[in-house]
Amino acid sequence: MRQSLFVFVVFSCFLPAAGAAAAGPDGAGAPKRGTLSLQLENDRFSDTDRHYTHGSRLSWVSAKDDIPRWAERLMGWVSPHVPGKDKSKHRIGYVFGQDIFTPENIAREDLILDDRPYAGWLYGGLSLHAETKTRLDTVELDVGLVGPESFAEDVQTMVHDIIDVQRPNGWDNQLKNEPGRAVIVDRRWRLLSLRRKALLEFDLIPSVGGSLGNVRTHASFGGTIRIGQSLPFDFGPARIRPSLSGPAAFDAPRPFGWYIFGGAEARLVLWNIFLDGNSFTESHDVSKKPLVGDFQFGAAIAYRQARLTYTYVLRTREFDHQSDPDRFAAISLPVKF
Repeated sequence: MRQSLFVFVVFSCFLPAAGAAAAGPDGAGAPKRGTLSLQLENDRFSDTDRHYTHGSRLSWVSAKDDIPRWAERLMGWVSPHVPGKDKSKHRIGYVFGQDIFTPENIAREDLILDDRPYAGWLYGGLSLHAETKTRLDTVELDVGLVGPESFAEDVQTMVHDIIDVQRPNGWDNQLKNEPGRAVIVDRRWRLLSLRRKALLEFDLIPSVGGSLGNVRTHASFGGTIRIGQSLPFDFGPARIRPSLSGPAAFDAPRPFGWYIFGGAEARLVLWNIFLDGNSFTESHDVSKKPLVGDFQFGAAIAYRQARLTYTYVLRTREFDHQSDPDRFAAISLPVKF
């Protein structure tokens, strides 16, 4: 059953991409290009191995206004058009991802009461995006599994064996199986766009959002500052939730764009299953911090139909008795075709 679920979710993610590739040209004679994106986040990039230790996310986002009729009707409710304002362009996205969490000392087999639980999150999702020149609205629904059926133990053990580092020995203490769901909303604005002698551009992208569900419930606000060229090709770097994140989709620059960036986000956390433990059964848990902050900086480069982004992240302490803030890095590679 586990293998069948895995294959079904992966196939579901690739199916819309195949359909878009066969859709043909749009009304202007140009092909409609969706975006296939791979995102990887790992603390090994920053020479640690603890807490949020790995995240991977494969997603596909459609071209603008290349969405099913039911999604178009839903977007009219999610992001209604205001007369006198730019009419938004709509996209639909599909995602498959996995997150892995461990305590700091993965060599121990016993339950470490004052450190975070072992946990995994395997999920698929559907997202809707409404975009104008200065605003981006996103609504995403993620559903999946927390616990042994997330394959987190299998994946981490296999990778650690391949790269010949300490095996994680405490997975017998992980969270129990539980279906998970999260509804995520986010709004971003592109403000203060400036251009200096047509060579260097600057903008500010504030954002507000939140998540509701038994996986995570929180409210967030933050922003990103960027300096580079051809900045309007996207709304900032794409990250794995709950982090401050732009969309995987982007507009191809003509033919080249780049920027360096810095950003911060604060989250008011009401529920985090990876710290609070299972919702309906007894499990390991720790006392979480109600306010968590992410600080990030990095660089992005886009050439024609591809964009590569590197992000370094510092995350403040998430629970009592956590010795140090966490740090990890993220790599994102979306390609349009």
